[in-house]
Order: sequence, then C-alpha cells, then structure tokens
Amino acid sequence: MRIKDIFKEKTVFSFEVFPPKKTSPIEVIYSTLDELQGLHPDFISVTFGAGGSGNSRYALDIASRIKDSGIIPMLHLPCINFTKAEIDAALTEAQQRGIENILALRGDINPDIEPVEDFRHASDLITYIKTKGCFDIAGACYPECHPDAENMVEDIINLRKKVEAGADHLITQLFFDNDHFYEFREKAAIAGINVPIEAGIMPVVNKNQIERMVTTCGASLPSKFVRIMTKYEHNPEALRDAGIAYAVNQIVDLVASGVDGIHLYTMNNPYVARKISEAVSGIIGA
Repeated sequence: MRIKDIFKEKTVFSFEVFPPKKTSPIEVIYSTLDELQGLHPDFISVTFGAGGSGNSRYALDIASRIKDSGIIPMLHLPCINFTKAEIDAALTEAQQRGIENILALRGDINPDIEPVEDFRHASDLITYIKTKGCFDIAGACYPECHPDAENMVEDIINLRKKVEAGADHLITQLFFDNDHFYEFREKAAIAGINVPIEAGIMPVVNKNQIERMVTTCGASLPSKFVRIMTKYEHNPEALRDAGIAYAVNQIVDLVASGVDGIHLYTMNNPYVARKISEAVSGIIGA
C-alpha cells in the first residue's frame, strides 16, 4: 500500500528505525522491530547508510522484514554519495522485494567522503525516481529552516521544487516548539505546497544525544525544554520519563491542531515508543 493513500483516511502515526552499525549483526534490530510492530504503526521507515557507512545492505533487509510482518516499510534513500547505477540497483531491489515507499533525501555531507554529485539535491533524486517505477515518494522538510539554506524563503522555494518534482508527502525534521511547525505549515501553504506534512517528534532520553541531533539539524530548544534537561540530566530515568511526557504533550497539541501525521523518531527504543503510543492511541484514532 502507498503511504499517501493513508493520509486520506486518518491521522498517520509512524516510526523511524535505523540499522545497527556495520560491526554489529543485523539480528540486534529484530527484537526491537518485533516490539515496534506490535504497536501497529501505519508504517516504519528505515534509514539508509550514506556512502561508505557499510550498513546500506541492512536497510533493505530490515525493510523486507517489516513488510513480511504486515507493516508498511519506507526505505530512506540518500543520493549525494551514490552514483546513478547504485541508485538504480537500490530501486530495482526495492521493487523486487515489494517495497514501494521511498523517502528521497540528499543526505548529509560527509567531509571525509567526496560527493558523487550524480544527484546534487533531493529534488533531482525525486525526478529520477519518477522515471523508474511506481513508487510513493516522501520528502524531508525543516520547520526551522534547512541548515544549508540562506533563509526560510530559499528553503521553502527548494521544498516546493521537491513537491513539483513528485514528492507525495513530507516528513519534518525534529522540532521541540510546535509554534515553529505551525508557522512553517502556514508558509508552505502560502507557497502552494499542498501535500500532507507529517510532524517529526523525537523524545528526549539522553542529553548528549539530543544536543548532537540539534547541532546537525538546526532545531532550537525552548526554555521549558532546557529546564527539563538541566534538572534531570544526571537522573536517566527521570529524564526519560520527562522526555516522554514532553513528546506526548507535543503530539496532543499537534493532533488537536489538525496535523496530517506524527512520525516518531524512536532511536530504536521500543520502551519509549510503546509509552508514547499508549498515551496517544485514543487521540490519534479519534
């Protein structure tokens, strides 16, 4: 089933997982998947290692396992470090495995890897995928502006290019202040971007981890969020519970404000995903 069709029926609720490191066996992710699948998300997305990471093979295998369990998989596909031939191979294998949902990404720039530049932008990849089969294509977006964009105007223009190239729906990078999402959603609508936009939510379970993620994606930290991290940074269990509560509050507000969907960055933590899923199950389905 194509994910774009689910948006016509309900508020979408989905998860993201990532493959284990190349030095770890793929089996370490399977118990996590079993628990996440039991929560019945609408789909589970799988990150795809950038060129040179060594875990790209895992991503396809994990997506296949998700599909075999009866859950819709979405395969992330970054392009900046891949040749057209490598992208062709990934798309062909995805089709052979019955994986028809792709998140098309430029991918992070790795200073240690020279970009291939067969595809310089995600919009280039989306245009190319449209010629290669009947895929449902998602694009990424940044409520607080892409770190590489000069300003939000430029970022929205680039986002519109993704949609015009064929992106069927969008998933946002993480954010911690819902007002940033609402302002972004309004700007996107004014720009004529009318595809569903799923809000990306990351629960805080580790201060160092969240600070690292914020550095890479450009999300800001509201003062009430900073107070939570400061008060509980030396109490892992309290920080985890506070982070879960904060994410639940975000989701409740977003759903009440008519969000198209919630994409939960699980960080491969089934306990956190389960607690949040249980807390919002009646809200998402209402």
